[in-house]
Amino acid sequence: GLGRMTHPTKRETILDLSRYIDQPVKVKFAGGREVTGVLKGFDQLVNLVLDNTTEILHDWNDPSKPEEVRSLGLMVARGTAVMLVCPANGMEEIENPFLQAEQGLV
Repeated sequence: GLGRMTHPTKRETILDLSRYIDQPVKVKFAGGREVTGVLKGFDQLVNLVLDNTTEILHDWNDPSKPEEVRSLGLMVARGTAVMLVCPANGMEEIENPFLQAEQGLV
């Protein structure tokens, strides 16, 4: 008979943001914009829902000028614009998810 290929019903994602729900995160966007807020939700496309959000305004022409902040409140961030998501209160080292794939190719 014909062999059946089984496809997972849910796409596996490398990025697991679920442990950061209700935690403050920093998000950097394409184009240089940067916000901090409390992560309330996300999907596999990295669309994010943030609450108590503030935007950090940088003056790229005058780096010595102090940063200003602007309150945005509740916001939805499009995943296509998201470049970086990290805990607002520090970085955390994670295991390289691509290492196994690279080793398998050798």
